[in-house]
Amino acid sequence: MALPDFTLSAGPVTVTPRTQAALGRPILYHYDPEFQAGFRRTEQKVAEVFRTGNDIILMQGEAIVALEGALRSLITPGMHVLNLVQGVFGKGTGYWITGFGGVLHEIEVGYDDAVDPARVEEYLDAHPEIRMVCLVASETPSGTVTDVAAIGPMCRDRGILTYIDTVSGVLGMEWETDAWGLDICVAGGQKCLGGPAGVALVSVSARAWEAIYANPAAPRDSYLSLIDWKEKWLGEGRFPYTPSVSDMYGLESALDQALEEGIDAVIARHEAAADVTRAGARAMGLEFWAVREEIMSACVTSIRLPDSIDNAVVRDHARDVYGVMLSHGQGAGNLVRLSHMGPTAGGLHSLIGLAALGRTLADLGVPVDIGDGMDAALAVLSARRV
Repeated sequence: MALPDFTLSAGPVTVTPRTQAALGRPILYHYDPEFQAGFRRTEQKVAEVFRTGNDIILMQGEAIVALEGALRSLITPGMHVLNLVQGVFGKGTGYWITGFGGVLHEIEVGYDDAVDPARVEEYLDAHPEIRMVCLVASETPSGTVTDVAAIGPMCRDRGILTYIDTVSGVLGMEWETDAWGLDICVAGGQKCLGGPAGVALVSVSARAWEAIYANPAAPRDSYLSLIDWKEKWLGEGRFPYTPSVSDMYGLESALDQALEEGIDAVIARHEAAADVTRAGARAMGLEFWAVREEIMSACVTSIRLPDSIDNAVVRDHARDVYGVMLSHGQGAGNLVRLSHMGPTAGGLHSLIGLAALGRTLADLGVPVDIGDGMDAALAVLSARRV
């Protein structure tokens, strides 16, 4: 099978030539002083992106390793945890909470909607036993976001821990770890940052460390252990296990590019790409998956499909016939996602995705106005470049 001409999927995303070159650098011994210095620099750069003075842990593996490790580290038997569910990843967090011994409370909405912060505040006031709130900042399969800026401070002010999955949130939306009082935040390198998928970026507050150390069930001497990284690497300068040298090179390069561009500029670029994509999709006559545009993420635009067409068929047709790799619903519903993340957030990438999706839907018998969609998207793109 031939490689796609364009990868506009929801992650891993295409990386820049500069990042690709960094991934191909010679492998160093992980205790070489040059590599260790680079590891420390990378932690500092992640802290800048998170906008935090908290400890940064760079766990080796896709973000799921840190999400599981952090939740195992925090939950104690009988602990009451409020989980906010508006998509497949939020729902999965609830299964973990129960499996790790927590008492699960949930506020759940449709996977095309978002949890209202007012409902969260009302629930917390009615349930003083809640000790932690878990949420997904950016539900990539649904293309929706949670209002972390409102929910984070209300938890902080009540002394409630926060566990935040922001794998596709950081650099794709406003983010203020310290200002919002967030305790555990986990991001992935392969989304809006435009880096490799093999490193999980974790911010851990002092309050979270206190809870972790008070938990005798927190993983220790384990691949999932935050404590091992805290004590062995941050404390002693000794890695818990061999890190992925190449992934760290790629991660630092992607961070350098983001910081050179400017954090706010990167976020604005993602928002602009989303505006271009939405304008084109709307003019094409397509229906958005999210029930309101204000809850749509800037990293992907999710399109609702007719019940008669399976989302995987749309994804595969776009790739096989037009050479464009899009993403299907991944269990969130019958939708297809036009991604605009990392290096693909900007330029003509949105037009390529719209053209491939529009032509695919036409091939499958769905009435679409491809020309109107292209014109509308180009008009928004042109206006932003003037």
